[in-house]
Amino acid sequence: MNKIPMSSPDLTDAERQAVADVMNTPMLSMGQYVKDFEQAFCDRTGAKHAIAVNSGTAGLHLCVRAAGIGEGDLVITTPFSFVASSNVMLFENAIPIFVDIDPKTGNIDTALIKDAIENTEKYLPRKGAKTDAKIKAILPVDVFGQPADMDEIMALAKEYNLTVIEDSCEALGAEYKRNPAGMLGDFGVFAFYPNKQMTTGEGGLVVTNNDEDADYMRAMRNQGRAPGDTWLTHTHLGFNYRLDEMSAALGAVQMSRLDEMLEKRTQVANWYESRLQDVEGVETQFIEKSTTKMSWFVYVVRFDKSINRDELAQTLIAKGIPVRPYFAPIHLQPYMVKQFGYKRGDFPITEDLGNRSLALPFSGVMSEEQVAQVCETIATLI
Repeated sequence: MNKIPMSSPDLTDAERQAVADVMNTPMLSMGQYVKDFEQAFCDRTGAKHAIAVNSGTAGLHLCVRAAGIGEGDLVITTPFSFVASSNVMLFENAIPIFVDIDPKTGNIDTALIKDAIENTEKYLPRKGAKTDAKIKAILPVDVFGQPADMDEIMALAKEYNLTVIEDSCEALGAEYKRNPAGMLGDFGVFAFYPNKQMTTGEGGLVVTNNDEDADYMRAMRNQGRAPGDTWLTHTHLGFNYRLDEMSAALGAVQMSRLDEMLEKRTQVANWYESRLQDVEGVETQFIEKSTTKMSWFVYVVRFDKSINRDELAQTLIAKGIPVRPYFAPIHLQPYMVKQFGYKRGDFPITEDLGNRSLALPFSGVMSEEQVAQVCETIATLI
């Protein structure tokens, strides 16, 4: 049986040539390629500003800073995500306030957001948060490429005067009621790790329509140099969150191919769906009607509780099929337990999906034969 990669970037000679072109110039950072990459995002999303950075985590962190979220502030978010969406609050000594998720989509449960706003104290962790602290923002995550229920979230944000940071790091190209993911909150953040819909190797990007926030984030990504500062003048205590020119050149070509790459990923997802939908004990991804365009980041299935997911995963790996549990609940990460006192059972839906979900090999360059191999192997093992 041929070994199948977990994921693979979709690269062509055009991307390789773009990177080579940068290498033939003296400008490897802070040049025109970054500007071109940012403009491609403005053109795609309709955003007034795009700020390229060196990771999605960096982008989320800059949004937290721009929103004025600081020590002791509370931010409602989901425990069913990659840890970065919560870590960026901890960087500023703010407190993530977790609420559980919709069992169908894995996205944050908007009814619980409202309850957490109105009854904050019962959602506080066992330790590490002040009882009189206030909710300052909501950070929803577009899980697996499907937008959260942003109409409800934005209505709550407006009612209670909260900032919304939309973590669209997994949802580039997705649409919510025909509106582009990432453009539904005050800030949107994308990421370009090699397993994403498009890649810059490492990299991320923030979109916003707020002029002041955009200027601030551009300064903060570049060691705190504000407009008008000289090379060795720093208005702010900032970070080195810059994206290099080689990555930006790669990203600009990837953006020109985005629709093609999204279509290829959709085809692979459809192959999986057609082969797994009738396999007993396997649940494929549920797509909400509000998701008018799905952007497939990973392909995650859930297994019936009667199936030992971990034993099945080990058997698949032994047979040359790499798989990953997706996600491990954030609140049960060791450092979260230590700091906030979380326990198993605190967020039962998150924990249930974390126990039963498995990401299968997935990329836009997978062949139908590879998908069939994965599905046939699963079917014979359960």
